Amino acid sequence: MPLIYKICPRALWREAEAVGRFTGAPVDRQDGFIHFSTAAQVAETASRHFAGQDDLLLVAVEADALGDALRYEPSRGGDLFPHLYGPLRLSAVVAVDEMPLSADGRHVLPSGIRPA
Repeated sequence: MPLIYKICPRALWREAEAVGRFTGAPVDRQDGFIHFSTAAQVAETASRHFAGQDDLLLVAVEADALGDALRYEPSRGGDLFPHLYGPLRLSAVVAVDEMPLSADGRHVLPSGIRPA
């Protein structure tokens, strides 16, 4: 079961839980798809796009459950990133973990998530 990951502000994720689906952060809605990262991409995504932000969650999603709406497309340096064209059904979510900031200001990722 391959997993993909979404970094999400806690308040935005709580809204998604209340309505039963996640339609994306403002940048996702602007781009027309929900941005995800693979396990190898999460740390860099966090440092590039969420540096210093606290109260974030890391949402783990079963990629196979998303069907044809999930596409891997080139982005940073030609790496293929998972993009979801449509809302995220919460039934595809397998875990939601906190991403606290360490003393040096970097996000602490859940065990098992390691940069490549």
